[in-house]
Amino acid sequence: MTFPYLLSLYPYRPAEDAPLLRAWVTTPAELMTWAGPSFTWPLDDAQLAAYAAEPGRRIWTAVTPDKYRVGHVSVAGTRLGRVLIAPDTRDMGYGRALVTQAVELCFGELGLPELSLGVWAHNTAAIRIYERLGFRTEEIIKDVEEVDGVRWTAVQMRLTAPER
Repeated sequence: MTFPYLLSLYPYRPAEDAPLLRAWVTTPAELMTWAGPSFTWPLDDAQLAAYAAEPGRRIWTAVTPDKYRVGHVSVAGTRLGRVLIAPDTRDMGYGRALVTQAVELCFGELGLPELSLGVWAHNTAAIRIYERLGFRTEEIIKDVEEVDGVRWTAVQMRLTAPER
């Protein structure tokens, strides 16, 4: 495997990438962590096809130079989301590399003025990545979802594009 900073973002291809997403999301809690309440368990091809067809949504798969697919991310409007790292490559720096590249693409090629995102408060690893990249908390929404009998709190974050 190569270093995480060498990731490339390729457009999502449902035929190749949907099976990976289904393999990476193996429980209802993981599905909620990845996508909030927008999908239902179990994740299936019909839901992923509808997701890929959403107007205005851009979806990418993160790939290493040796063509190993390690992550997923999308943006709809100015909302960054659906960040997911392959379970066997977590804690290796790919999350930060993926989000860094997505932010650069959004502010560079797409010319977006800002990005917002939502993350679960207990997902501290993701929050650390977002904060290191400059995202700031704008709102905390307490007990917005219940998963396995536990109330989850959402953190809404925002990052403004650097001045050119």
